[in-house]
Amino acid sequence: MAAADESHVRGMGETLAQAEKGMALFAKEDVVSFDVEGATAFKAEFEEAINAKEAEAAALTGKDNKKARTELSKQASEMKKDKKYIDACKVLKGLEPPNGNFMTKTKAGAPEAAAKIEEKPSEDAKTKVAEKKDEKKEDKKPKKQESAGISKAEKDELEKLKQDIIKRKAELKESGMSGGQCNKDEQVVAMVARMQELKIKEDPSLADAGKKDDKKKDKKANSSEEKLDLAKKMEDYRLQLKSEYGYSDKDIKADPDFADMQKEYNKMK
Repeated sequence: MAAADESHVRGMGETLAQAEKGMALFAKEDVVSFDVEGATAFKAEFEEAINAKEAEAAALTGKDNKKARTELSKQASEMKKDKKYIDACKVLKGLEPPNGNFMTKTKAGAPEAAAKIEEKPSEDAKTKVAEKKDEKKEDKKPKKQESAGISKAEKDELEKLKQDIIKRKAELKESGMSGGQCNKDEQVVAMVARMQELKIKEDPSLADAGKKDDKKKDKKANSSEEKLDLAKKMEDYRLQLKSEYGYSDKDIKADPDFADMQKEYNKMK
């Protein structure tokens, strides 16, 4: 009986030793998990932006819009090279993302080490944790302001307005109207007003920027600074006419608002 018991104990010891070896091998392997839900949401939203850019380029027809059309197509192609977008596509295919997005990798032995640290945290560690929590609270405040105000439906409406404005102006130009006349068309004016309304709702700082400009006008500024400000305003308006309305250089020169700014600029010393 004694010999049998001793043999049984020895066998149990060998089994436990083999189990420990297996656990040791398992601990050496990193644990990888994918954020499939996050990757799916990001991919859908990003591809929507790409499609909008491609649609905007497609709407710019004719020789006058060739340069702007090429630039938009180029931007859409560059967007497809975005590292986060590439990672999202890889994750949804079950592959490891090359840039580390949408993936969590836990190093072997890390949970155990972390547990040991948490058992007896030092005063310095507690202070650092408290500081990090405060930083996170501060970071969340601006994010609420950025995302507050515009819904998914309104985003879609904003993108549709851009396309509709381009389409409407193209139709008007084909009918023989000049760039300035197109800009004053009732439908175009109404769509632009709605577009600006949505843009301000999406980013309230745009409304504040206009108020700041009014305050600057009330103050006496150096003539050279005024000229620089007007030059910047003209350039911003010129880029807006090209990107949002598909104007050619000839159309921009004929635009009444741009012509007025040009005259004012020429009068400045």
